[in-house]
Amino acid sequence: MQAIPPALERLIKNLMRFPGVGEKSATRMALHILRWPPAVAKELGASITELHGKIGICSRCFTFSEKDPCSICQSVRRNQETVCVVEEPGDVVAIEKTGSFTGLYHVLQGVLAPREGIGPDELRIRELIDRIDKEPVKEIIIATSSTVAGEATASYLCDILKDSGARITRIACGIPMGTDIKYADQMTLRKAMESRTAV
Repeated sequence: MQAIPPALERLIKNLMRFPGVGEKSATRMALHILRWPPAVAKELGASITELHGKIGICSRCFTFSEKDPCSICQSVRRNQETVCVVEEPGDVVAIEKTGSFTGLYHVLQGVLAPREGIGPDELRIRELIDRIDKEPVKEIIIATSSTVAGEATASYLCDILKDSGARITRIACGIPMGTDIKYADQMTLRKAMESRTAV
């Protein structure tokens, strides 16, 4: 006798595709969805279904968008002379939530990972170089993560962009807000010391 109905088991397996979601979490979410009114569950299904039909990639910055170019690239209020280079579209969302950046973006669609066969040609690096040649870019902010791959990508970008005529900057890395220094790892502390600023 099968304890879990096939339709519920299928939903659990699909929910397990999300990063960090194991079988227990997926089962909890699936059972929660099952308790929703049918109209709410259908709305969730419809919103997932329309994603690939409505969301594309901006031909200028390569972030996810329903329009091409995206609303950030189209905005006349954005600083056209500053471009923030990020790894993924999710990084654009995170930076935009801070409300601290008013320039444009360039999404690499990943990081350098030679062991996985991801080199410069697999990323949007050529498009970045072409963009800097054609647009009035005065500053390029490299905002890749502080992982080994993110640091390697940042180093590669600094090297190939050094003669671009634009100012190249790197986002600071260090101690997160609310963290006690004694609990920070050595690499984080080293980066925090290297990225210190005058007060």
